[in-house]
Amino acid sequence: MTMRVALLAAGGTGGHLFPAQALAVELKLRGWTIHLATDERADSQDFPANEIHIIPSDTVRSKNPIRLARTAISLALGVLKARRVLKKIKADVAVGFGGYPSLPPLYAANMLRIPSIIHEANAVLGRANKILAPKVTAIGLAAENTALLEDGWRAKARVVGMPLREAVLKAASQEFVPPGDNGEIRLLVFGGSQGARIFADVVPEALGRLSHETRARIALVQQTRGEDLARAEAAIALLGLKSAEIAPFFKDLPQRIADAHLVVCRSGASTVNELTAIGRPSILVPLPHALDNDQLRNAQRLGAAGAAIIAEQKELTSERLSALFSLTLQDSLWMENCARAAKSIGRPDAVKLLADLVEETASKTEGMKRQAS
Repeated sequence: MTMRVALLAAGGTGGHLFPAQALAVELKLRGWTIHLATDERADSQDFPANEIHIIPSDTVRSKNPIRLARTAISLALGVLKARRVLKKIKADVAVGFGGYPSLPPLYAANMLRIPSIIHEANAVLGRANKILAPKVTAIGLAAENTALLEDGWRAKARVVGMPLREAVLKAASQEFVPPGDNGEIRLLVFGGSQGARIFADVVPEALGRLSHETRARIALVQQTRGEDLARAEAAIALLGLKSAEIAPFFKDLPQRIADAHLVVCRSGASTVNELTAIGRPSILVPLPHALDNDQLRNAQRLGAAGAAIIAEQKELTSERLSALFSLTLQDSLWMENCARAAKSIGRPDAVKLLADLVEETASKTEGMKRQAS
C-alpha cells in the first residue's frame, strides 16, 4: 500500500507549531508521510517531519502601498514554491494551522485541486483562516460557536478541539489536589512565549499585600522576561514566600501547570486549551489590542464555564490582583470546582479527531487530485 502524504503548514510560533506537531505524530503512527511548510522564524528542529520546506510569506502589517506590494510579492513567491513542493511530494492533503505562513501552501493546494483543511485554535476565526475558509475542503475548530465563521462555511466545519503535545496529555493524567487549610499553595505565573511585563510589575506587589501567614504558604513559579528578571527577583525576595523560582522560560510548562493550584497567565489558544486539558484554576489576563480580540474570546469561553476568572489588563492593578488572590488562594472548594469545570470542556482526544478529519477528507476527495504532475 502506498503511503499517503500530508503537507502541514504552520507559522513560526508555538500556537501554530504545537498542534501541527501533535497531528504529525498521530498521522505518522497511522502510516502517513509528513512534510512541514513553515517560515524562517520556526524552531522546527524537533518537528517529526520527513522533510521541512521554508516557504516565503509575509504578514500584512500596514496599509502603506509599498509595504503592501512587498507583502503581495512575498506571498506570490510563496505560492509558486509551495506549488512546486506539493507536486514534488505528491501530497494527498494539505492542512493549515493559521497565520499568514499557511496562506501560500493552502492557496497552492487549492490551485492543484488537492484536498485541504484549516484548523482554527482560537474562539474566533483568524484573519488568514478567514481568507482560506471559502477555498478549503474542511474546517477543524478548537471551540464551539467560533466567532466570524460565516454561515456558508459551517457545513464543512467540525469541532475537533485543539491537538495537544504528548507532554500536555501526560500532565493531563495528574489529578488536581487542593492545598487544604494549611498546605503549600503552588502559584504559577507566565505570560506566553514573549512574557508579559505587567506580571513582573503587579504580581510581587499583589503578593506583598497578603498576610504574612498566607505568603509563607506560597510556592511561586513565575516566568519573567529577561529584562525584567533582576527587579522581579529583588521584589519577590522580600516577600517571605515559602519558595520562589523565577526564570525567562520553562521547558516543562505543561508539568508546571499540572503541579499548580492556581495559574495566572495570558489566554492564547495553546494556553487555554492546555488549561482545559489538564484542568487547573486560572486567572486569565487577555493580551490587550490583540487582533479580533481573540484572547478575550478565548478567556470568555473558560469564564462562561466557571473555569477561570477574567481580569482585563486595563483593570489589573496590584490591589485588584491581591483581592483576587485573597478570594482564591485559600478557597479549596473554589479551586476544586474551577479545576473540574476546566477539565469538563477539555478535549484530550482532539488530535485523533483531527487526524480522522484529515483521513476522511483525503479519502472523500480523491477526484479532486491535481490533473498535472
